[in-house]
Amino acid sequence: MPELKCTRESCGKALVELGKRNHNVVVLSADLAGSTKADEFAKTFPGRFFNMGVAEANMINTAAGLAVSGKIPFATTFAIFASGRAWEQVRNTVAYSGLNVKTIATHGGISVGPDGASHQGIEDIALMRLIPGMTVLVPADAVQTPKAIFASAEYYGPVYIRLARLKIPVVTKDTDSFIIGKSQVLKEGTDVTIIACGTMVAAALSAAEVLLKDNINATVINAYSIKPLDTETIIFWARKTGVVVTAEEHLLAGGLGSAVAETLSPHRIPIEMVAIKDRFGQSGEPDELLKEYHLTDYDIVEAARRVRVRAS
Repeated sequence: MPELKCTRESCGKALVELGKRNHNVVVLSADLAGSTKADEFAKTFPGRFFNMGVAEANMINTAAGLAVSGKIPFATTFAIFASGRAWEQVRNTVAYSGLNVKTIATHGGISVGPDGASHQGIEDIALMRLIPGMTVLVPADAVQTPKAIFASAEYYGPVYIRLARLKIPVVTKDTDSFIIGKSQVLKEGTDVTIIACGTMVAAALSAAEVLLKDNINATVINAYSIKPLDTETIIFWARKTGVVVTAEEHLLAGGLGSAVAETLSPHRIPIEMVAIKDRFGQSGEPDELLKEYHLTDYDIVEAARRVRVRAS
């Protein structure tokens, strides 16, 4: 049984470690430091932490000013607020100017749970992905999260990092590499390629185990870099297996599935997408919501079976 860990907690620890390594790193919060775990950085480096209050747009603009001054700002808040309330500032102030601002967005997806639709960021990957020059990263677990943060600090330009609220299975290793623009093949197979990100990577691995009982051998790819996407790896395995399933805790429109479909469209490879189908979230327990919105390993298994039938 994989160990369960929280990505936002590993994020808090990673920011402290990054702050020790680089004195130009600063962290901003929109009055949610306790929830995003940015409070650990605030305790360690109070002079390099800025609580901007419930004012996400102001936080992003301030981060832009700090970036112009040579700092490496990490702006932290929930995914719904980072991509929604501050979208214009991210687009016009940060991305348009190519500024070195990093946004860490926790509480992505419907697994936020009882907080309901108003706090469940299910559109954020699409909203960030379509901004020119924006890099979008979605780590698979608490081990990969610090790597995403460290890599984003070394990369010059705007970066959006999406994290979850829940404890999720650890599926990667400390020794695994993390390169922006690449992906990670967690399992090699011959019959279907499953491409997942974030919380759905563990579900994809579980689905692969179920499929193996039916003599369907799946390749599982952890697409932690949504933009830039590792098109080379995706095309290679899609061609090798002949069919593809994508899985994400996000709306169907504009997310990982859309990015993969855009990549594979010239190759005419059948694809099924496991994602939220044009619905808002709702209040409920995370496991109940994942079942209600068809974001489980069972749904990935059924999608794999469907796409193989289509291709036959």
